[in-house]
Amino acid sequence: MTWLLPDTLWHDGALRTGLAWRAGVVSLSSSGQRLSGTLLPGLVDAHAHTQLIDVTALRGLSGVWDLGGNPAVVAGQALRWAGPFLIAPGGYPSDRSWAPAGSCREVLSVTDAEAAVAEVAAAGATLVKVTAHAGGPVLPAATLAALVDAAHTLRLPVVVHAEGPGTVAAAYEAGADLLAHTPWTSSLDDGLVRACAGRMTWISTLDIHGYGEETPARGTAIGNLRRFAEYGGTVRYGTDLGNGPLPPGINAREIRALLAAGLTPADVVAAMTDNDWAAPAWVPAGLDLDPGRFPESLAAAGPIVGT
Repeated sequence: MTWLLPDTLWHDGALRTGLAWRAGVVSLSSSGQRLSGTLLPGLVDAHAHTQLIDVTALRGLSGVWDLGGNPAVVAGQALRWAGPFLIAPGGYPSDRSWAPAGSCREVLSVTDAEAAVAEVAAAGATLVKVTAHAGGPVLPAATLAALVDAAHTLRLPVVVHAEGPGTVAAAYEAGADLLAHTPWTSSLDDGLVRACAGRMTWISTLDIHGYGEETPARGTAIGNLRRFAEYGGTVRYGTDLGNGPLPPGINAREIRALLAAGLTPADVVAAMTDNDWAAPAWVPAGLDLDPGRFPESLAAAGPIVGT
């Protein structure tokens, strides 16, 4: 492959000129094939359910993280995947019609927690997904902590679906690494937000609360995320693809919500980037960093063509 010389290239958190790209390497170069527009690292949606969508139809994304599904199906469809939801007996989402067969694994005890994580790891998962849903049976604190400990022993990050009173605190106290959603059911205590920002990553999923319409849940989530980001918390772009009428690719509405939470366009690109140039994104008209135009500009990204 020859060096590509785009009009602009995203590097070190900003648009740069005079840089070239080839096979995942960025370098100064004055020779190569000219490419109009902007070249970006691969853009990733960190919350999807590939059993519920057509992965081949996704636009602009180099890949997704699958956060809950049957390992026999989702393996190979996502950049990273968690395998089944690890749940309390009868817990969420085993009671939901959309949950495919094999996508949930009940955890019966502290002892069973280690076995459950071992099964997930043996299947090839690179994440562990646990649910803490106050609307039904929930895992006891000791079992949740045992799941996190077992995952960390195997160097697997733990993502928690935390929904309802006390669930974010439970995830934090158990030592979980990520929240699958920005909390939306209530405005969180400021001390808890600050504590979460110190060591957790929150995946955004703001657009599922109204799909572009203003709703109380959307406003609550944006407010929680704004404070989390102000305290230095790490945010990842994720949309919960498969959950309702979400665009099959980069979601400009999600990006607008992230900007409403106080993130800058550079922050959004960082939240979408997996530091992987293997499948770079290309914005043919060039990336527009004006906040008013940025969401639609970035949503126009696609694979490199004509090279």
